Amino acid sequence: MKQNVAHKFGQGLTPRQFVEGMTKNQQAFESWYEKFAWEDQDDRAYFESLNHRDDLRVLILAADWCGDVVRNVPVVFRILETAGIRTEVLILEENQEVMDDFLTMGGRAVPIVIFADTGGYVLGHWGPRPEHVQSLMREFKRENPDREAPDYESKIAEVRKAMGQAYGEGTESHAVIAKELRSLISGF
Repeated sequence: MKQNVAHKFGQGLTPRQFVEGMTKNQQAFESWYEKFAWEDQDDRAYFESLNHRDDLRVLILAADWCGDVVRNVPVVFRILETAGIRTEVLILEENQEVMDDFLTMGGRAVPIVIFADTGGYVLGHWGPRPEHVQSLMREFKRENPDREAPDYESKIAEVRKAMGQAYGEGTESHAVIAKELRSLISGF
């Protein structure tokens, strides 16, 4: 049976309310939002073409303390604005039951961008980070399953540094996110 999130429609924050309510990382979040620019005009045209669709809803699980939210959600906001898709943000700490339906490798990781139809049936989801960045964490978890190992903390610090490098210095990951979202949405 498909997951249904209809009970959460109307319960979240608008993107603007989320940004205005941020107590951490607001300036960095807004900076990434302002830096967004379409690198691929075909992607932009694709998302603009979605404006006629009124059958999609998006819920984004997020927390303002999370670096991946700060890097990725501004880009997702800009893409979804272009597409005209109704979007709400669910604060992770207030929506644990939804988060538990969208675990990443068994853990709670945000952001999770949930696409649903107007009836609330989940069509797909994206997150918490672009695939080329997430693959580093997947490999780390596979090679380091014991969180109690004496070198676990130093190794996770290394992989987090590598993930930061994989994001790139600037807006390189923005076009990647657009392509990944386009690929996902094209499937429904």
